[in-house]
Order: sequence, then C-alpha cells, then structure tokens
Amino acid sequence: MSEALIGFIGLGTMGGPMSSRLIEAGHSLVVFDTRDDAVAPLVERGATKVGSPREVADAAEIVFVSLPAPDIVREVAIGERGLVHGSKIHTFVDLSTTGPRTATLVADRLAENNIAAFDAPVSGGVTGARKGSLTVMVSGPPAAFGAIEGLLKVFGRLFIIGEKAGMGQTMKLANNLIAATSLAVTCEAAVMGEKAGLDLKTMIDVLNVSSGRSSATDDKFPRAILPRTYDFGFTTGLSYKDVRLCLEEAEALGIPMMIGSATRQMLVTTASLFGSDSDFTSMMKSVEHLAGFDPAD
Repeated sequence: MSEALIGFIGLGTMGGPMSSRLIEAGHSLVVFDTRDDAVAPLVERGATKVGSPREVADAAEIVFVSLPAPDIVREVAIGERGLVHGSKIHTFVDLSTTGPRTATLVADRLAENNIAAFDAPVSGGVTGARKGSLTVMVSGPPAAFGAIEGLLKVFGRLFIIGEKAGMGQTMKLANNLIAATSLAVTCEAAVMGEKAGLDLKTMIDVLNVSSGRSSATDDKFPRAILPRTYDFGFTTGLSYKDVRLCLEEAEALGIPMMIGSATRQMLVTTASLFGSDSDFTSMMKSVEHLAGFDPAD
C-alpha cells in the first residue's frame, strides 16, 4: 500500500471507477463528493472521506478531479474552499472535460501557489474507466509529469498533447465533437433506411464493413440503439456541454463550425424531447420522432 495519500474529487459515473482502479493498484485515497452515496463504496474499500476540496488538498500531494462542468471545476480548484488553499497539494490533475480556457485559468491561479496543473481529459466511457482502457490526453509542465505518469497509466493509454495548459482539453473537445457528429448523422441515415423499409441491423452490419463505418456504427448502435436500450452511458446534457465548449473555442479561434452547429442543434432537440439526462443515443429517437416514424409499427 502506498504511504502517500492521493486525493480524488468527483466520484460519479467516471470518477467512481477511476478512483476504484487506483485503490486496486494499491494506492490510498482521500476522497470528496457532494453525494454520500458516491463516497460510500470508496470508503468501504478503505478510502478516507473528508468534507471539502480544501481538506483533500490538506491531506494529499496529488489531487485528481472528475467533474461535470467547468464552473464546478473552477470552484473546486480555486474557489473559497478550493484546492488552491490546501497545505499539502503540489499537483492538480483535471480528468474532466472543461475546455482550454478553464484549464488555463485554473493552471495560472494554481501556479501562484506553486501547484502544478495538468489537464488530462479521458475518452472511452464507463466501460473504459472500469477496464483501465481509457485514452488519456495530457498537457502540462514536463518537470512535474513524472509524479503522475504511473498513476495516469492506471486509467489507460497516455498521449502527451503538449506543455501548455488547455492543449489536452482542445484535443478532447475535437474528439467529442467528432463522436457526437458521427452519431447524429448516422442516426439520420439510419432512420432514412428504416422508413424506406431496410432492416436496421443489416444496415449497421453493412456500414461496419464499408466506408461509412464509425464509432457510432461500431459501438453505439450495437450497444444502445439496436437493442433500443439507449443506455450507452453518456447523457445528452453532457454531450451538449462538450459540443458547446468546442464551438465556443472554435469561434474564439475564428474557425467555422457549420457541421458542429448542426450537431449542437440535434442535441438541443433531443434534450427538449427526452430531457438532458437522457442518453445521447436518444438522438435516434429524435430523428424518428421528427420523421414521423415508429420502429414498433
């Protein structure tokens, strides 16, 4: 068992399994989450529960966060009771998807207290988090990387994106825009085929050995759309947040995002029809609804 405590804040859909993997790898954790039901399973496995982000930073030298939105990351990292005020922390690692501007703001503020900041967003979903097969996109100061490299490898495969704060976030936003867009356009094409009388499973089988193959046809359709479970594990609201952040960054850089804007609108429509907490594979149901098509008929 490692002598040094590692901090972990945000024990939800992704943070829960990632923190569990650290425990399985022999590390001792000090944890915080606003939800007691998220903390309890980690405490049962030996983690120490504390009452605020600052208390985590008073106990641990390295602190990971996995949180749902940029404003929450900012509050946890540099807020009034945030990690920046901790007495022991020297390295901060953000596994969330927050966008490069939040990453830069947080890194600059933490640097004032001699805390090295890394943005290390991950891709691979809940399954990847449980199996330790995530893609980890890391950016931050090379001199401090050695302290976290082995820990990040517990989560999956590492890609060093750059030294500048926010570069990992930019990579993640690009990935998530492409993933959401491929799903959206595949849903449109699939409903066209359905309404014309094609068998949906046959369509996906053909696409997966043809030039239309994508993560949507290879993974999302077989797992969550063909069985009509719509439970891939990523909400419409979170997908919208990621696409919105990507478009905002593109606008700041002067990059046109016409296709990305259409994906954002598809997610807005899906949230309106089925709620922000619906799975983002519910885009399929949105297209069917707008097309006046019921697959049960």
